[in-house]
Amino acid sequence: MMDFSHDPGVVVVTHPLAQHKLTLMRDARTSTGEFRTLARELSVLLGYEAMRDLPLENVEIETPLERMDAPRLAGKKLCLVSILRAGNGILDGMLDLVPSARVGHIGLFRDPETLEPVEYYLKLPDDIGRRICIVVDPMLATGHSAAAAIARLKQAGAENIVFVCLLAAPQGVACLRAAHPDVRIVTCAIDRELDGHGYIRPGLGDAGDRLFGTK
Repeated sequence: MMDFSHDPGVVVVTHPLAQHKLTLMRDARTSTGEFRTLARELSVLLGYEAMRDLPLENVEIETPLERMDAPRLAGKKLCLVSILRAGNGILDGMLDLVPSARVGHIGLFRDPETLEPVEYYLKLPDDIGRRICIVVDPMLATGHSAAAAIARLKQAGAENIVFVCLLAAPQGVACLRAAHPDVRIVTCAIDRELDGHGYIRPGLGDAGDRLFGTK
């Protein structure tokens, strides 16, 4: 298996709570409702890591006891970009952390024959070029959809982009790093392989179907 342990652009969140929740999500016996709740909880843990480098500025405030300089987030609000449809399953957890963030959506589906992404929807904030963008999608499988989504963001003017997923395949990580070496990847695990049908092994199945109970 490819080794990304020395790549500073690939961050695997090994916190015990993150690994525990991912194991529950992998379990085929986990119900749709439980899976959805776990995805939201796990996205909060991923969000902490993805937002580690947000810029801060000092502002003067008054506590109940005295005045002080205290740090707060600086600059434009974040933009969270969900790759439809499964990205919405981890979008809410990110919004729990930053309720004021702007939200964009990119609709992509993977052609079952070519495994290449096909775009069907795009809606982004007009000033996305002045915002830090966090792109969310539960799975990084072939990497083609993520690379295509990030290319569209860059066309719209985005420059500071982080990609967040629950689970990745080595091929997907390699594809995204090759296409966009400036984009940091934050995930909970990089699994063994991608099978001939484009599924991550051992994986957790189709994230969209498990989130929305469509199979």
